[in-house]
Amino acid sequence: MSGPEIGRTTGDGGPGQPGEGPRVVALGGGHGLYASLSALRRVTSELTAVVTVADDGGSSGRLRRELGVVPPGDLRMALAALCGDDEWGRTWSEVVQHRFRSEGELHGHAVGNLLIVALWEKLGDTVAGLDWLGRLLGAHGRVLPMSSVPLDIAAEVELDGEVSTVHGQVACALTPGRVRAISLLPEDPPACPEAVQAVLDADWVILGPGSWFTSVLPHLKVPRLAEALHATRARRLVALNLAPQPGETDDFSPQQHLEVLRGHAPSLPIDVVLADTGVVDDREELHKAVAELGGELVLADVAASDGSPRHDTRRLASVLDEIFHKKR
Repeated sequence: MSGPEIGRTTGDGGPGQPGEGPRVVALGGGHGLYASLSALRRVTSELTAVVTVADDGGSSGRLRRELGVVPPGDLRMALAALCGDDEWGRTWSEVVQHRFRSEGELHGHAVGNLLIVALWEKLGDTVAGLDWLGRLLGAHGRVLPMSSVPLDIAAEVELDGEVSTVHGQVACALTPGRVRAISLLPEDPPACPEAVQAVLDADWVILGPGSWFTSVLPHLKVPRLAEALHATRARRLVALNLAPQPGETDDFSPQQHLEVLRGHAPSLPIDVVLADTGVVDDREELHKAVAELGGELVLADVAASDGSPRHDTRRLASVLDEIFHKKR
């Protein structure tokens, strides 16, 4: 098995070839960002992921509490999504995603989380550590944290007519009741400078899909990053989820996702909203919600054909490529 030269990021086959395609920044975290990156790396070689850093559960939470680091889990998933389809990419993607199974202290830790933290300790630089691992994996793009410090989510939750505040990403995702809004702790957290610059330099910025309150909206609560999202000349695309997120957006319609987005960033213009044809029950209401954001609605079949609430990577890549090239 041969791999890429360290220090060089490779391109991938598909609609976009190395050195081609628009400059795209995808914002989010977890499985939603993994889906969008898996598609986007087939569309452009100019790709940057800006990843939430508020995870406080599992392997990431343990490393965060023990070492005081930015939680690495969502960053690891983004790097795995950017691995290529050749033997080198598939192997490294599986390695960094591998979790130890034991009766001891290593149980549940992901290999990639440990690699990332080791690079951070060795280099003393969060972005440099991610860049080094990206080169090792042959990642088809760059992965950056949205903030240079670990963050906590504070969620306003309504239950039986009463509103309370829940702290922590895991608690927010699992709490009974309806999440109304989120904020970040510390307040006014510092943005990663490279992430801000990537947004300002982009041709397209993608929000979603993903856990709406814990992966997508937090980016809008980092002041300098939010300013860049407003100031950029990039076109802004929102990719809606295929199903409500249990514990966060139960019973949310597609248009309610947009209403919540607007509530957290009232003046943020949106150019395109992408929704799967099969999950839209009321097209007129969704068109109305998109129009209120100043955007255009694109309906397309982007879900997996097996009926599961997963995006089909190649379908999503094809539709995004058409949107970027104004064929939709």
